[in-house]
Order: sequence, then structure tokens, then C-alpha cells
Amino acid sequence: MKEHKIKLKEAFEFEAGGSLEGLDLLYHTSPREYREGDTVVWICHPLTGNSDPEDWWNLMVGKDKLIDPDKYFVVCVNMICSPYGSSCPTSISPATGKPFLFDFPKTTIRDLVKSNIIVRKHLGIDKIDYLIGPSIGGFLAYEWVLIEPDVVENAIFIATTYRVSPYLTAFNESQRMALRADATFMEGTDPEGGKAGLACARSIALISYRTIDGYNSTQAEQDDDVLFADRAASYQRYQGQKLVSRFDAYSYWYLTMILDSHNIGRGRGGVEKALSEIKANCTIICINSDIIFPPAPAKKAIDLIPKVVYREVPSRYGHDGFLIENDDIVEILKPLFKK
Repeated sequence: MKEHKIKLKEAFEFEAGGSLEGLDLLYHTSPREYREGDTVVWICHPLTGNSDPEDWWNLMVGKDKLIDPDKYFVVCVNMICSPYGSSCPTSISPATGKPFLFDFPKTTIRDLVKSNIIVRKHLGIDKIDYLIGPSIGGFLAYEWVLIEPDVVENAIFIATTYRVSPYLTAFNESQRMALRADATFMEGTDPEGGKAGLACARSIALISYRTIDGYNSTQAEQDDDVLFADRAASYQRYQGQKLVSRFDAYSYWYLTMILDSHNIGRGRGGVEKALSEIKANCTIICINSDIIFPPAPAKKAIDLIPKVVYREVPSRYGHDGFLIENDDIVEILKPLFKK
């Protein structure tokens, strides 16, 4: 995948108020120019992913994989507020010459879709053949098929939902509480602040991504006579530090707030009405053990979306099954990509 970056000349207006001059948008595409008539596969990345799907989804995207950037024209845009190249809270404010931090505009899912549409138009793409949204990327996909109903032909929603649930918001707030408990984060002066809070937040999130069965099968103590169990604790600490090494606390804070804005029914007469107005051919794939995006809401959607196929993937790994159960997901999607 090839990296690109554009800086907007006009001010970007945010849904919750405020604007930003010179917004940066980083994105990746297939390593060639878009040609009219190319089959376009547009991927919306997960929460802490980036715009290079060959990096975080390499079982699905790459040479000779289901989504081959040489066969299709593949696009993925880095989310606003993500620290991987697009404007984010640790970017430098042109007004102050310092990082925005808490002064960055509040951002919503609809703002993220708006930024993707800017890139689509910049590339001269009029039709998206396959819009794929795994996990939080699915929030964007659900919004996009409603904002531009005649642009997206096929939408694929993987381990996601159409409205943030109170349960997910509770996890999001728990993570923000962990960040607020770190005094270096709340000072709001150092873009490197909040590392301890971020590690704790990641530990909280990880529990929501997995299952009891998953932890019990992979993090059990190897010594039956150990005095204090520590393997799972060590794993949580490791995962927390792993995110700290590649992310910042302020971007993470903003991204969790973005999740809480997700509601396709807002301003559209409710979720049910919005679902019934989707024109794209939809495929919904759920992970049967996913606790933050369980199958039940998706099953309600299949009675409302006019053109939809529902599939469920068995996994002991919960939400993270969308990254692990690749063979099952590929088998579901293969018939679509034969077109």
C-alpha cells in the first residue's frame, strides 16, 4: 500500500462545533493511480489501527490475499484524532505553535465519514464497490451508506453495530476514568503525558475484546503450585505498555469520545427508519462470542435493511475474533469478491 497525505485548504467544520484550518488527512491506496472503472475496495480501520491495512489486517489484505491491492483499488483513510498521520490532539496548533491536546475540536463519527468523502472526491472516485468496516470502522460504514446512499454498492459490516450501546459506553468511560486518574494527563501540557493512564485504559479495553474462555485457555498458570497467580496480570501489563509504545493518551481519549457519538438514527427519525433506508447490498458478520458487539442487535437489523445477508462466525476469542477467525470470514466474503 502507498502512503499519501493532503492538507485541506478550506476550514474543516466539525459536527459538534468548532473548525480547523489546514486539516491533515493521511491515507493509503493501492500502489498505483486510480483508473476509472477500477473496482474500489474502501476499508475503514479499527480504533487503534492505521490507514495501512496490510499492517493490521495482513491475513485479509495483501498480495494474493482476498483483498489484493494489485487486483483492486484499495483505499483506507487514517481517522481524524488518530496519531498515525491525520490531524489529532497531539498535532501542532497553528494558532499557538503548541500541541492542541484538550483544545482539539470534539469529533464525531460523522466527521470521520466527512473526511473520508473528501479523500474519495480528491481521488476522483464516484463509486465504492465494497465498503468494509471491521469493528469501529463499521461505525463509519453504517454512517457512510446513509450519507452517500448512491455511492456505495456493497457494504460489509464485521463485528460492529449501528448505535453505540450503554455497555460499550461504560467501557469507554472506564477507560477515560483511568486516563483522568493520571495527573500527567490531566495537566494537559505535555503530549507525552498520561502513559500510566493509557496503559490502564488499554487493559480495561482488552477485557472487553476477549472472553472468559479465551483468557482461561491462554493465560492459565503453568505451575499448579504457584502462590500468586500472575500470568494474566503480566499479560495485561504487557498489552498496556505495548499500546503506550505506539499511541498517545490524548488521541485515545478523543477516539473513545468519538465512539460515544455513534447513532445512525440521530436526526433521521430513529435507528429503525435509518436502517430501512439503506440502499447498499449489505453483509453483516458477527462473532458469536463478541460481548461489545453481540449478534442480537444485528439480527434485528436484518429485518429492517432491505438487501442484507447475515453470517455468524464461531470463536472463543470474543470481539478479537474478527482478526483471528480469518479463514471463516474469507469463506463468507469470497462469493462477493468474485463479482
